[in-house]
Amino acid sequence: MCGIVGAVAERNIVPVLVEGLHRLEYRGYDSAGVAVIDRDGDIGLSRTTGKVADLEARLADNPLRGRIGVAHTRWATHGGVTEANAHPHLSGDRVAVIHNGIIENYQEIKDELIEKGYEFASETDTEVAAHLVHDYLKQGEDLLSAVSKSVARFQGAYALLVVDAEDPDRMVVSRVASPLVIGRGIGENFVASGAPALLPVTQRFIYLEQGDIAEITREDVRIFDDKGQPVERETHETNWDAEAAEKGPYRHFMLKEIFEQPSALADTLYGRINNHQVMPESLGPRAAELLDEVEHIHIVACGTSYHAGCVGKYWIEALAGVPVQVEIASEYRYRHMVVPDNTLFVTLSQSGETADTLEALRIAKRSGYMGSLTICNSAHSSMVRESDLVMMTQAGPEIGVASTKAFTTQLLSILLVTLMLARHRGLDEDREREFVGHLYHAAAACEQALTMSNDLKDLAEEFADKHHTLFLGRGPMWPIAMEGALKLKEISYIHAEAYAAGELKHGPLALIDEDMPVVVVAPNNELLDKLKSNMQVVRARGGQLYVFADQDTGIEPEEGMKVIDMPHADRLIAPIVYTVPLQLLSYHVAVLRGTDVDQPRNLAKSVTVE
Repeated sequence: MCGIVGAVAERNIVPVLVEGLHRLEYRGYDSAGVAVIDRDGDIGLSRTTGKVADLEARLADNPLRGRIGVAHTRWATHGGVTEANAHPHLSGDRVAVIHNGIIENYQEIKDELIEKGYEFASETDTEVAAHLVHDYLKQGEDLLSAVSKSVARFQGAYALLVVDAEDPDRMVVSRVASPLVIGRGIGENFVASGAPALLPVTQRFIYLEQGDIAEITREDVRIFDDKGQPVERETHETNWDAEAAEKGPYRHFMLKEIFEQPSALADTLYGRINNHQVMPESLGPRAAELLDEVEHIHIVACGTSYHAGCVGKYWIEALAGVPVQVEIASEYRYRHMVVPDNTLFVTLSQSGETADTLEALRIAKRSGYMGSLTICNSAHSSMVRESDLVMMTQAGPEIGVASTKAFTTQLLSILLVTLMLARHRGLDEDREREFVGHLYHAAAACEQALTMSNDLKDLAEEFADKHHTLFLGRGPMWPIAMEGALKLKEISYIHAEAYAAGELKHGPLALIDEDMPVVVVAPNNELLDKLKSNMQVVRARGGQLYVFADQDTGIEPEEGMKVIDMPHADRLIAPIVYTVPLQLLSYHVAVLRGTDVDQPRNLAKSVTVE
């Protein structure tokens, strides 16, 4: 959600800033802008609504040059989508600021600044930061001190980058909840809200921690903690390269990432299994100790990750016998939670910076849980750093806003944790060996499912002109139906809902008619006969069924019912395998409808505001 890029170098950094914005487009945004300090000490500013390509076109007509500058893609919170509300924001001809997140007490500060004579050109909370820093600079503070005093007054969650035209060799950045990463170069340094923005210029990164303020020059980076004390933060080298964030031969990042799932699943298993047993050490040095004591689990997540947690509830309770409660993070934060003894708190997040989930983790650490585990795709994220145990999903960069490989690798990671718990609660070696064999088959089964893409492209034509779709599943396939519905609605803008199939007669059946496609996920499991009965209820009311079925189910095409043959997969891994064709169906429907697949309207990849 929003994107930040900053750079200080000897060369003209405008191309670096713009390329960085391109690489952050997956986060979702509605306007873009860049500000640089030129050789004469003047701030050059260019902003536009729309895409980064529109900003590039404007810069082609009116070029900017500078050796220090900031750039931003905005996702509107305070104020509409207008050029005046786009970042960067200036204070006079001296200060330029970009900002992610929300300054909750901005109105109070804005009123004070207006009394001092400051005029506001936008409706944003960000402009308050520009004028407040400027006010401290007028009082004789240097840039570092002015930013430090300003952020001490702010309430909320934000990341801030500030440059001063009268001090054109340094920028100051601050991070409170919203992520920031510094990229180290040779005689130049960079900063961004995500490492992919900087992969063309560096692979060496420093991840700022909560409350950090950093002063960045061409040659040096100085970091101060939330108490103002100098600190050293570790420099990490990543093996991601710029090519990892490119589409390659694929039309969209989403399609590329759907097809990357077999390798991502294989990577997630790598190093976690030894002699047909899942290794608890994968979670960290305290894993065996904590897993021995777990009697309850609370899983907290948002969106797609919440659906993964719902599948995990079925697996953990069935295989490990541990009671599981799954909560939406934005709800968990605001209700009183009863925490039974020996309860493990589990968070799921692709980015590890999801605002509601991160705050839930922080609340949990004060609430009497025995420990915390995060399942995450970002190794240096806040959730990873703040959790006792960690399972990295190894999905690699995921650029498309609609999560694909992050979801299936979350499911596989939950299965690994489930088998660890099950062994600690008496699962015998032969059963574990059997289950591990199924885990190894998951990548191959998904590879088979990907061969369905062309057939699903044809099937998508039957959905493209519809306005509503219903998804049905039972048991652990119900959350997969929920995920299928979410994918369809978020990238094709077709209204889609999912229900446990047994709930049809309790209300949703009223929706069924010949214009309502009904998608059913039907693996060969113990609930198959019940599911077949639910399907007959739909057919009797004129509904058109599209059944994704294991070939062993015996379900045959009939009038009003199309059957899409699925590769055989054991019921343990069926939720992973059946996810793939639902992703492909949604993708092909969205392409037919001409939507922006990688950056669907109103959505953002990393939701770092509440």
